[in-house]
Amino acid sequence: MRIDIITIFPEIFSPLNVSIVKRAQDKGIIKVVVWNLRDFSQNKHKKVDDAAYGGGKGMVLACEPIFLAVEEIKKYNADSLTILTSPQGQVFSQNMAKDLSRKNGLIIICGHYEGVDERVRSIVDLEVSIGDYVLTGGELPAMVIVDCITRLLPGVLPDEAPVYDSFFDCLLDWPCYTRPEDFRGLKVPDVLLSGNHKKIAQWRHKQAVERTKQKRPDLYQRFSKPGGKHASENSSA
Repeated sequence: MRIDIITIFPEIFSPLNVSIVKRAQDKGIIKVVVWNLRDFSQNKHKKVDDAAYGGGKGMVLACEPIFLAVEEIKKYNADSLTILTSPQGQVFSQNMAKDLSRKNGLIIICGHYEGVDERVRSIVDLEVSIGDYVLTGGELPAMVIVDCITRLLPGVLPDEAPVYDSFFDCLLDWPCYTRPEDFRGLKVPDVLLSGNHKKIAQWRHKQAVERTKQKRPDLYQRFSKPGGKHASENSSA
C-alpha cells in the first residue's frame, strides 16, 4: 500500500520512521511519501496561502498548489483515494481504518490555518476528523490515520494481533497483567494463572464486555444491539 501525505511541515512526520510503521516500510508492506506543498507553489516566494475573500482572520491554503500536488501524485498511483483532514469530516474510527486499509493507496491532504480553499473539495473523496477538538493542522490526524491503517495490513503484526485490540467488535480491551504475580498486595487474577485457556478466554471476554459497559456505554449499545456480538457474551458469562 502507498500513502502520500501533502503538508507544509514535512519535518513533523519523523515519527513515521520508527516502530511499527518503519518496520512495515522496511518490509515493503507500506510506502509513505511526504510531499512539501511549497514545492508546488507557483509563487516565487513559495507562498501557499492567502487572505480569505470577504475578510476575516486567518489565512487559507490556496487551491492551485494542492491541485498540482494531487495531480503529480496521481501519476504514481491513479487509484489513490484522496482524503482531506478537516474538522468537518467523518470521525475516524476503527471501522473506517479497516475500510481504508483495503484501498490501493491514499493521498492525505493536511489542512492548516483557517482551512483550505473550498474548491479543493472538488478533488477530495473523503474528509476525515479525528475528534471534536482544535489542532494546529492536519499533520497529527494524518499520522493517526497512517499508524492505525498500517497495523491492519497483512504481515505487519502477527495474524491474530488486531483481533485483540480495543474497538474490535465494538469492545474495549480486557485487563492485562505481567510479572510479578503479587505487587504490594495487588494480585493477578487466579484464572490467568490457571493454564485453562478456555476459562481464560471466557474471563477476558466477560471483562471486556463489563469494561465497555462501564466506560463506553455508546460502544456497548452497538455491541449489544440485534446483530451484534451479544450472543458470545452470554456464552461466556
